[in-house]
Amino acid sequence: MTSSTPDNPQMESMFEKYLALWVTLCMIAGLTLGYLFPQLSKELDNLNIKVNEAPIISLPIAVCLFFMMYPIMVKIDFTNVIKAGKTAQPILLTLFLNWVVAPLAMFGIAYLFLGILFRQYIGENAVDLIKVPFGLDLPEGAIYGAGKIVLLDGIKYLEIPLWRSYFAGCILLGSAPCTAMVLVWTHLAKGNNGLTLVMVAINSLSMLFLYGPIAGFLLGIGNLPVSWQALAISLCVYVALPLVTGYFSRKWLLKLKGEQWFKEKFLHILTPISILALLITLVLVFSLKGAIILANPLTILWIAIPLTIDLIIVFIIGYYLSKYFKLKYENAAPVALIGASNHFEVAIATATLLFGLSSGASLATVVCVLIEVPLMLFLVKICLKTKSNFP
Repeated sequence: MTSSTPDNPQMESMFEKYLALWVTLCMIAGLTLGYLFPQLSKELDNLNIKVNEAPIISLPIAVCLFFMMYPIMVKIDFTNVIKAGKTAQPILLTLFLNWVVAPLAMFGIAYLFLGILFRQYIGENAVDLIKVPFGLDLPEGAIYGAGKIVLLDGIKYLEIPLWRSYFAGCILLGSAPCTAMVLVWTHLAKGNNGLTLVMVAINSLSMLFLYGPIAGFLLGIGNLPVSWQALAISLCVYVALPLVTGYFSRKWLLKLKGEQWFKEKFLHILTPISILALLITLVLVFSLKGAIILANPLTILWIAIPLTIDLIIVFIIGYYLSKYFKLKYENAAPVALIGASNHFEVAIATATLLFGLSSGASLATVVCVLIEVPLMLFLVKICLKTKSNFP
């Protein structure tokens, strides 16, 4: 397994370093847009693909997420997965963190803070209107899980407690292992970039089979609406489509243009497109949640606290286990960093598909973008300062 670095680490690291600033600017732009032109935001939210008159896929989010995900997938050389057997221990440990520790930790921490400690601040009687689960046909007033079917402007919605909507977004985040930014974190932490590239490929493939069942199972335990059909559609549209497109276009472009053109020209063009798609998505989500945020400015804080604590705890567990199993620092750093970070792009898209672009779940996934970058940069510094503790 050869060591490599991100295709344009200077550009990507500069972007990551100031991502919190870009997110803040997008939040302000979205809030301003929603306040000045509320009808425009609603029209964008209504641009969707419907099945039996039920909105299923938000077209703006689908387009944005494809251009967020495709640059990630096209960079992956899946042949590296075959070589993963040489470093089985760090790979197995990372998978354990991604699919066992991270989802369960997020579920417990988010429920403790949002469902118990912060519930009165979010609002005991505050509610959120989310999509009725795909394929569910219940009359107005019917109870489903923790919610009730209501009719608004001729459209059925499921009315659930607002804190549960935020909780749902956290579950979707905790169940989605990162497949993109970890390349930057490992590069900055001077870790094994080869291992990270392999884990990006493995995470991308394992998400097709594990993300839906784990996220759906935890949503069900949390008494939240679970639409297995919608989860399957989400995985096909937001993970499988860019993955398959990226795999075949990579093979075709390498054969047609060569590796030098592919890395120096093509990938260089894709990076700003991916960034722009992410920022547009953030503006859309904040424009639709402006009323709730302005009415309760501390909303972002209530969501950010459990997300922050979860990220740090999962990192500590990963770092401790790496030391316990006597991994070298070059492998320990990416194991802990990959385990701690979340694939917020997929979480945002899945929350939008399951609950709606204007849902609290979508807002919770966006808050992750705001806090994750500065936190991960802080954890990178922790890794560098503790490097001498490893063999």
